[in-house]
Amino acid sequence: MKIGIPRALSYYNFYPFWLGFFSALDIEICLSDYTTKNTLSKGASLVVTETCLPVKVYVGHILNLIDKGVDKIFVPSIQSLKNKIYNCSKLRGLPDLIKNIIKQDITIIDATLDLSEDKKLYDFLFEIAQYFNIKDTNKIKQASKQGFQMYNNFYIMRRSGIDYKTALKYSSQNRVIIPNVEKEYPINIALISHGYNIYDDLTSMKIFSKMEKLDVKVYTAENLSNEQMTEGIQALDTQLYWANELEMTGAAGHFLQNNKIDGLVTITAFGCGPDSLMVEKINKNSKIYNKPILNLTIDEQTGEAGFVTRIEAFVDMLFRKKRANILKNIDFNNDDIKFINKQNLKKINNK
Repeated sequence: MKIGIPRALSYYNFYPFWLGFFSALDIEICLSDYTTKNTLSKGASLVVTETCLPVKVYVGHILNLIDKGVDKIFVPSIQSLKNKIYNCSKLRGLPDLIKNIIKQDITIIDATLDLSEDKKLYDFLFEIAQYFNIKDTNKIKQASKQGFQMYNNFYIMRRSGIDYKTALKYSSQNRVIIPNVEKEYPINIALISHGYNIYDDLTSMKIFSKMEKLDVKVYTAENLSNEQMTEGIQALDTQLYWANELEMTGAAGHFLQNNKIDGLVTITAFGCGPDSLMVEKINKNSKIYNKPILNLTIDEQTGEAGFVTRIEAFVDMLFRKKRANILKNIDFNNDDIKFINKQNLKKINNK
């Protein structure tokens, strides 16, 4: 038995769970290849122009799985993850979109998860298992436990500071590795976005490696607990409405109050309605907390040169601001530091 999973959208949040779940049911997972310009181009050619970038990428990954010969593809409809907390309409209707634009003879596993109604998570998992004629409820429940174990291992490592790819690698091996020493960085930035925007190397233009080269430490929502993000929602005097709002508004609310964070960067897909509302709220509060913020919007036309230039300019501004604060707090009339010469001052400026 084999199931295809597109390496897009909810893959970046839930893949560790699905890996544990399907493996326990002896179902082989076939992942689509990493996103390329060709993946995006093929996906964009089948949908209307106004469709957001993540969905265009997703369609491209469906086509990639079909090219691999996969005839059962997992396209869940994630309606709601909590009572009255809803997903984006494009994601809720994703199975219908795929069925209408993909004409090949394949099976779309379109199980529906809607926790705002009486339907429970196990009902969702049972619905998935039916496609493989698996009806043993105990076996399905045991598989879900293995899925949660792998999922929890992944997020334990992410909260401890391990990067996404490394945490995914170790969790898939049922291992938990916690680093002993964390490198100190002169600048700390909170990256506010969804996993599918920042962990896809094509859409994010490898932003993490670019930040590393600029000597910047990047924090994301996955470094926080649900309690911290919930408190972040409250700090911004708003309510949770969207299913993925914790990783946007909630994370931003927490990082805006964190004195360790020097600035925020948001990355949103052009035309995303929910994100535009969240970013507007974040921008208003960044002024209240006097925290610099850079808003980046991506689509298939976004050029890497302009993207990198804006990041470099923002980081340079944060360095200059930090140097100014260091110098402002120095009492140059103090006898203990009168020996400071130009070379020593240069060292301070470099910190």
